[in-house]
Amino acid sequence: MCVMEHHKLVGENVKLVLKENVLAVLSSNTLSVMSSAIHNGGCKRTNTIINTQVSDDYGDRRLHDDPELFIVESSKKIGDFNDFVGMVTYASVKDFSLISKLDGELGVSVIATAGCTHTESSGEEIEIHEIPGTINIIVIIDGNPTTSCLASTLITATEAKTAALRDLDLRSRYSGDEATGTITDALVTAKTGRGPNIIYGGPASKLGKLVGYCTRNAVREATKRAKVGGFSPTRSIIKRLTERHLSMEKLASESSKVKGISIDQQSLEKLLKSKPVFTTFLLAASKLDDDIKKGLMPKEFGNVSLLSAKFSNAFCTSNFSIDTKIVQQLDYVDLPIFTKQVLIAFLMNNNSKEKNENLK
Repeated sequence: MCVMEHHKLVGENVKLVLKENVLAVLSSNTLSVMSSAIHNGGCKRTNTIINTQVSDDYGDRRLHDDPELFIVESSKKIGDFNDFVGMVTYASVKDFSLISKLDGELGVSVIATAGCTHTESSGEEIEIHEIPGTINIIVIIDGNPTTSCLASTLITATEAKTAALRDLDLRSRYSGDEATGTITDALVTAKTGRGPNIIYGGPASKLGKLVGYCTRNAVREATKRAKVGGFSPTRSIIKRLTERHLSMEKLASESSKVKGISIDQQSLEKLLKSKPVFTTFLLAASKLDDDIKKGLMPKEFGNVSLLSAKFSNAFCTSNFSIDTKIVQQLDYVDLPIFTKQVLIAFLMNNNSKEKNENLK
């Protein structure tokens, strides 16, 4: 028999419970809720907020056809509720993160679950084939924000979620740009109603600072600890480049278009792992390419093509240079300009060193 796990939240008689695939906030007193939850979303008054995990064998199509049926059936593992707010996720609810903070009489608890296999950057073109992984956030406020203030905390929590993803350098699955969330995120914010009215919930307000702090840390921790769809802050540079749509296969195939370079995916990966100083240049180059894509290159940098060439030569030996014929071939290499210049210069320089060593 599965034992129910209990955790204390801010507010009198408000707790978090976990049983099997159900994570739930239970309150003896009625909470005022504003949310994007799929079950009873919008503005509600309830004693129960539930986050349910879908098993792999349940199926995307079945869930898509009637997600509320799954949520309602799952909720029965916790109790018999007539009116609750419910979310759903493929992320493991057991990997949740709980962060609480107090400032005087005001308190905030944030519970987050995260699966980031389908991260996105809002505003880009997205083609959906499957929907595993979601960031679900529950914000509990032991205080009395007005309705407009409660809406403001939704914005503050969303900003904090995106900040957490950027803390970990998470990238959109679809474009490689900086991620702002996943394609199916949901957010619930709830208040106990205790104390005087609170008007402001923006990031600089007393309440907003609590919401931002707790949400940012909860999302970051949930993302780091998730066994599926999680991202370690110390993951390899090779993985981080792949997340930018710069896979070893692509880097190897594109660089091999240049005469004198012939390298496969496995050999390039092995070479990069053995040259940590170079990989830092390659990661720095990809960040500069991000700025070019966004139109953020400062005017004083001048000609970007000349700058990228000088940047790439910064780590080469003093007696090495790329001849004119190779420079002309770079136009056929389909990689961002800084990444291209650094990668080709490194591989040519490495080849030159190997030839010199063979001649000794």
